[in-house]
Amino acid sequence: MAPNVTCPGPMKATSNGAFQHDNPLDFALPLAILQICLVLVVTRCLAFVLKPLRQPRVIAEIVGGILLGPSALGRNKSYLKAVFPPRSLTVLDTLANIGLLFFLFLAGLELNFKTLQRTGKTALSIAIAGISVPFALGIGSAFALRATIAEDANAAAFFVFMGVALSITAFPVLARILAELKLLTTDIGKMAMSAAAVNDVAAWILLALAVALSGHNVSHIVPLWVFLCGCGFVICASLFVSPIFKWMSRRCQEGEPVSETYICATLAAVLAAAFVTDTIGIHAMFGAFVLGVLVPKEGPFAGALVEKVEDLVSGLFLPLYFVSSGLKTNVATIRGVQSWGLLVLVISTACLGKIVGTFTVAKLWKMPTAEAVALGFLMNSKGLVELIVLNIGKDRKVLNDQTFAIMVLMALFTTFITTPVVMAVYKPAKRTKKIDYKHRTIERKNANSQLRLLACFHSARNIPSMINLFEASRGTDKHESLCVYALHLMELSERSSAIQMVQKARRNGLPFWNKGHSSGGNHIVVAFEAFQQLSKVSVRSMTSISSLSDMHEDICGTAERKRAAVIILPFHKHQRLDGSLETTRAEFRGVNSRVLEHASCSVGILVDRGLGGNAHVSASNVSYQIVVLFFGGHDDHEALAYGTRMAEHPGIKLTVVRFLVEPKTVGERVQIEGESNPGGNAVSADEEVLADIKDRISEDDSVNYEERAVGSSNEVIAAIRAYSRCNLFLVGRMPDGEIALALNERIEYPELGPVGSLLTSPDLSTTASVLVVQQYNEKVPADE
Repeated sequence: MAPNVTCPGPMKATSNGAFQHDNPLDFALPLAILQICLVLVVTRCLAFVLKPLRQPRVIAEIVGGILLGPSALGRNKSYLKAVFPPRSLTVLDTLANIGLLFFLFLAGLELNFKTLQRTGKTALSIAIAGISVPFALGIGSAFALRATIAEDANAAAFFVFMGVALSITAFPVLARILAELKLLTTDIGKMAMSAAAVNDVAAWILLALAVALSGHNVSHIVPLWVFLCGCGFVICASLFVSPIFKWMSRRCQEGEPVSETYICATLAAVLAAAFVTDTIGIHAMFGAFVLGVLVPKEGPFAGALVEKVEDLVSGLFLPLYFVSSGLKTNVATIRGVQSWGLLVLVISTACLGKIVGTFTVAKLWKMPTAEAVALGFLMNSKGLVELIVLNIGKDRKVLNDQTFAIMVLMALFTTFITTPVVMAVYKPAKRTKKIDYKHRTIERKNANSQLRLLACFHSARNIPSMINLFEASRGTDKHESLCVYALHLMELSERSSAIQMVQKARRNGLPFWNKGHSSGGNHIVVAFEAFQQLSKVSVRSMTSISSLSDMHEDICGTAERKRAAVIILPFHKHQRLDGSLETTRAEFRGVNSRVLEHASCSVGILVDRGLGGNAHVSASNVSYQIVVLFFGGHDDHEALAYGTRMAEHPGIKLTVVRFLVEPKTVGERVQIEGESNPGGNAVSADEEVLADIKDRISEDDSVNYEERAVGSSNEVIAAIRAYSRCNLFLVGRMPDGEIALALNERIEYPELGPVGSLLTSPDLSTTASVLVVQQYNEKVPADE
């Protein structure tokens, strides 16, 4: 006779509060809130710790789930009973699977079959080898596992699950790793992404087959019915749902908000499709994924769906899936020589199948050995899809606890080693050769030669002033031309849509840029195209997507490849309506500082106070007063050279103000003067560049030259204040001379130098924009 077993009753949703002697952890809602908060804190802390190792966030989430489960903290039964009691797991799994549904919908949105159709023979053959070889070896290792620790498993389902688990390549994780290593736009990056996209589709088909084979089937014909009904669902969705999505997409206009009705209808359709596929028996997530694939990728509709869904799903619900997986993973079940030997066997088989299979085909296509090895390891990265496969296998009793733990550790190990191994065998630095070109500064002997300018911006807020700066910089017809590269700086975040942006941006070059004609209505690109048609300036718009920590590498690398003479960066603060400066993002300040340090050309930082207003000023309407504050030194020479070029524009008046030290001040500081200017070389260079300006005044009434004798920093401020009504100040970042030394105490922003800091401080009230210029010193690089 079976013993009486008392099942715990269902948990109530909310408590009456601690004051009424209710323990919040005995109720579903407060317990779920605690679980979510705990998961977020643990996974985010681990992601922060692993960031220096350039590991994708999925590693932190898998490890975090394992730590919260029975493998680590769960060894304390009191903790496990209080925080993750068995009767709470249904709620946790339900929330996790809702997050999974919408994440797979987003994954479907990222997949573009038009891109797959353009996959080359090399990528296709690599993908086939990367699936077939590990799939075969996975079945081989399944025989060993079934003979030892998985004797009761359904043979056909177990073999297919093992084959799928070993043959998967995690498309989003791979894209993240490639972006971190700046390999996305290289041949190896494009090859890996193309092969992984094909692999992804094949993995879903194989997983559908594995799910159909699993389960407690009363008849052998049931898997066939499940598979046929699944195919029928895909066909019906393509015939009936896809036209509706296309109709919705056509009704969504660029630049206008997408109707809430369309968003709500689409999300409801995702849930309905998930219900249908769950009823069929091939897991609810397949329905969500298929609908994501069917949504048109062109136009604002797909972008609006991603924006509405992904932050809540990726940030809040999806980590629950990792902890749900971690609660099923008990590393303690791997005990004894046999179990650890099987773990080594599975890891070896997984690595051998992917790496050797990919390497062999890559070498047949005459790919260099280093690239072929790196490609093999890249294709071996696992991720969320791997965990989905394993969790379905666990839920359907195909994988037992020990096999499940072995497979999770295999996925963790293969993904963890990808980044360090690829960095070791295929370093981008080895492939980058220094480009030798002549004009790395604005100041040059032939002032009529082409000026190449790389202008960076973070958002549409920077566009009007940047375009007006281009207009002012174009000079006259006697110049060869002004060539501008407008680089849109976008942060590569952990968001999946960042990967979607990378896919769009990686087509045309390095770092990652979109040419204007392929922008698909991007309003920023449209603004540059309109300016190019109205002016005589060549503007090429590009997009760079990278993390803030190495964004400067993309900027400097692009400037080098485009042979730019100067990089223009936006200041990290923008002007508010009341005229004060407000921080846009403090991290941009670090980006600017690193560009100043590493750039192989001149650099300018633009403090934007609305140069020319909030719209593009046509050439005939330009009327600017530009003031160059000249103290002395190389940076001031560069600012003067830029101002001189701007003065050639018919609508610009240039005033050059040279600051001189009063005679009594010179007498007091003669020793410092001697130390800072030995031999008077800097003074003679200053006189030489100013002589050209003085000669020009007689024949050009658009240029004025003035000298101001000052004896203290307060007198400098008073002198500058007299020009505060101009449109633009041009200053050197680190001026030389006695007066500059006196201003050093006022440096608030080292990247702007003493004069730039003064012009942005509240002490000096002005509405003028400020361009702070640092001249490239050609003597610094040893090989220059």
